[in-house]
Amino acid sequence: MELTWAVLTLCLCRANNAETIYALRFLVGLAESTFYPGMQYIIGSWYRKEELAKRSCIFHTSGAIAQMFSGYLMSGVYKLNGRGGFRGWQWLFIVDGIISLPIAILGFFALPDLPEISKPFYLTKEEVLFAQQRMKQEGRQKRAPYTRAKIRKIFTSWRVYSLVALYVFFNNASLGSQPVFQQFLKASKKPKYTVSQINTYPTTTNAVQVLTTLLYAWTSDSILRGSRWPPIIFGGTINILCATSLAIWDIPIHWKWACYILSGCGGGLSGLCFAWAHEICTNDNEERAIVVAAMNEMAYVVQAWLPLLVWRQVEAPRYRKGFVTVTGLSAGLIGTALVIRVLHRREVEGRREGKAGGHGEHGRRAGGEEEEVHGEAHVDYK
Repeated sequence: MELTWAVLTLCLCRANNAETIYALRFLVGLAESTFYPGMQYIIGSWYRKEELAKRSCIFHTSGAIAQMFSGYLMSGVYKLNGRGGFRGWQWLFIVDGIISLPIAILGFFALPDLPEISKPFYLTKEEVLFAQQRMKQEGRQKRAPYTRAKIRKIFTSWRVYSLVALYVFFNNASLGSQPVFQQFLKASKKPKYTVSQINTYPTTTNAVQVLTTLLYAWTSDSILRGSRWPPIIFGGTINILCATSLAIWDIPIHWKWACYILSGCGGGLSGLCFAWAHEICTNDNEERAIVVAAMNEMAYVVQAWLPLLVWRQVEAPRYRKGFVTVTGLSAGLIGTALVIRVLHRREVEGRREGKAGGHGEHGRRAGGEEEEVHGEAHVDYK
C-alpha cells in the first residue's frame, strides 16, 4: 500500500485538471488509510505497558517532524518553479514521491509483523521467542478466529465506542490539522510576510507538538506510573485556552501568536490514545485490532465533512466557527477521557474481585489490565 501511495503521489504532478486531482487524492487516501492504524497495531503487539507510550508517541512524533519538513520543503520547492518545465506545486509531488518510494521498499523487508508470526532477517529465533514471552507476560493475547459471539461481544462493549469517541474528539480538535496559522500570516498587511515565512513560521507549532508528545510519553510511563488520562486532559485544556482566545480574536498580537504556537500542545496525544486502547483491549487481540482501526477510520470520516462546515476559506483568518468547534471538541475529549478512566477502573476491579476468591495467584493479573489503573491513588493498582 505504501508503494501504491508513492506512485499515486508521483502521478499527481501530471494532473491537468481538478477532476484528476480529486480522483488521485481519493486513491491516495485509500492507499494511506491502512498505514497509521496498522503501524499502531504492530507497535502494540511488541511492547509492554511501561514501554508502549514512548514507542507509540515516538512514532506519532515522526508525523509532526514530517509536517515541519514539509514546510521547509515547500519553501525550497517554491524556488524550483519553472525548472524542468514543472511548476512549484508539481515539484512538491515529485519530491514527495521520490522520498516515499525507498521507504515503501524498506518497509517491505524491515517491518517485523507480529511476534507470533514474525520472521525478520535481523532477529534470531531466540529473540522472536523472547518477544513472544514478553507479550505473554503482559497478557497480550494472540490472534484468534473471528466468531459471531466475538463480534457481538466487541460491539456490545463500552470500549469500542468510548475509545473511538476519544480519538474522534482528539483528531478533530487539533488546530494543527488546519492551516489556520498560515492563513493568519497570509492575511497580515503590517507586516507583510513572504511565501517562505508563511511556510516556515507555522513549523514552530509542530516543534511544540514534538516536544510535548515526547514529554507526555515519558511522563506517562514514569512519573504518572502508566496513567494515560492526565496528559490527555492537559492537552485538551490547552486546546480550550488557545481556541477560546482565538475565537474572541480581538486579543493582543503577542498572545495570538502564542495561541497558534501553543496549540501544538494538544496535537501530540495520538500515541497516548492508542497506547491506552492497546492496554484496555489487551485481553482480546481481535477487539484490539478492530478498536485501533475504528479509532483511526471514524476520526477521518468526521474530518472528511466537518472542516467543510467550520473551516470555510471565506472566513479566514478569523474562523470563529472553527475555533468554537475546537473548544467544544476539546471539552468532549476531556469528558470522554474521564469516563473511560472510570469505566475501565470499575471493570478491572470487578474482574479482580471475581477472580480473587477462586483462582488465587492466577486471578491477580487479568491480562495486565490491573496495571491500566496504576498510578491511580492506590499502590495496589500497580
